[in-house]
Amino acid sequence: MSEVDFLNDAIAERFGFVRRARGPFLYTQKGVRLTDLYRDAGRAVLGWGGTGAFTMFKNVLSRGLTGSFPTCFSGRLLKAVETLLDSKRKIFVFNDRQKALSAAVVISSEETFFWKPWSPEGVVWSSADCVIVEPPLAWTPGIFILAVLDNEKNEAALAGLALSSVRISAAVEAACARSIYDIILAVQSKSEKDWFIYDTVLTKYWERRGPYLYPKVPKEKYREFAEHCLDCAVVVSPFYDVPGIVPFGADPGVFSALKKKPFVMEKI
Repeated sequence: MSEVDFLNDAIAERFGFVRRARGPFLYTQKGVRLTDLYRDAGRAVLGWGGTGAFTMFKNVLSRGLTGSFPTCFSGRLLKAVETLLDSKRKIFVFNDRQKALSAAVVISSEETFFWKPWSPEGVVWSSADCVIVEPPLAWTPGIFILAVLDNEKNEAALAGLALSSVRISAAVEAACARSIYDIILAVQSKSEKDWFIYDTVLTKYWERRGPYLYPKVPKEKYREFAEHCLDCAVVVSPFYDVPGIVPFGADPGVFSALKKKPFVMEKI
């Protein structure tokens, strides 16, 4: 059983189906509200629904623009990525993470990075040769944008690769572009003041780096810990190596059950 299957089964067994999702919360069939720290491996980093990206998606969808033909939305994704990285770029859309990475390292093995909001690594995105961006849109698993810095060196490398983009529909392209603008605004407005308020409970089990949560729980006990958190109405990342995310905007009281019923860890 995969980690995601385990998580879904564990939620369904305890709470029934998820009927609605909003912000950092999942509302279940049995009337229990779950605080979601997983957020689809970060694709819903800003929370579920309520963002401009989904409004844009709905509006374009209502116009029937679901094909891969050229529309007035063509080119918006490039502009959004260039705004995000503050540099001129050539972009290529892949539906596979490894394919995007393989192409990037051929162009620049030393200057290839995966973009991550509030990244603790201190990468200067504007000067990086290759940046792989996964739009923060939970509707679209499997969209990876390789953004290549537009200069003569990279142009020469691209000439020998003959890369081409996967075609995506106008609705998805418009929503992805808007999701990038949404995250740009969030990066500018959210900071340590929005994250440290949860430390009293969370730092017992995770090391927090910015909004990201890296487990302190031993790997061999992590699944047991994940089930314990579910019993406390908290959804954690099912993957040990995929960090959780603090629940922006939620009251710290959402962790009261976990505080009252702590998980017992062996000393590392």
